[in-house]
Amino acid sequence: QVQLVESGGRLVQAGGALKLSCAASGRTFSLYAMGWFRQAPGKQREFVAAVRNFGSTYYADAVKGRFTISRDNAKNTIYLQMNVLKPEDTAVYYCGADLLYQWPPPLVYTLWDYWGQGTQVTVSS
Repeated sequence: QVQLVESGGRLVQAGGALKLSCAASGRTFSLYAMGWFRQAPGKQREFVAAVRNFGSTYYADAVKGRFTISRDNAKNTIYLQMNVLKPEDTAVYYCGADLLYQWPPPLVYTLWDYWGQGTQVTVSS
């Protein structure tokens, strides 16, 4: 079992920045890939970014160049630094764990194994 807890979401103005965190517990953190997805009202959960155990990253086109995913294996935590935020980035952001360690990462959320409860990010125009 893996437990994931996200934090850092809040209301921010367009053009601003925000950093999300996701703390993991329960299994050896460095053995699995981690990622961020988001879900806006009325839409499906969509892939945002993923990171392998020692740092390789993968991004959705919509966030490439604005968002940066990273992980600290010593702290069992991943981060999502979000810059130049846009109103269309408004969503609940979920942290996920992929124990099968697929790469490139699966872009469909149903193929990920564990999820956190989500953290709300709202970008005002």
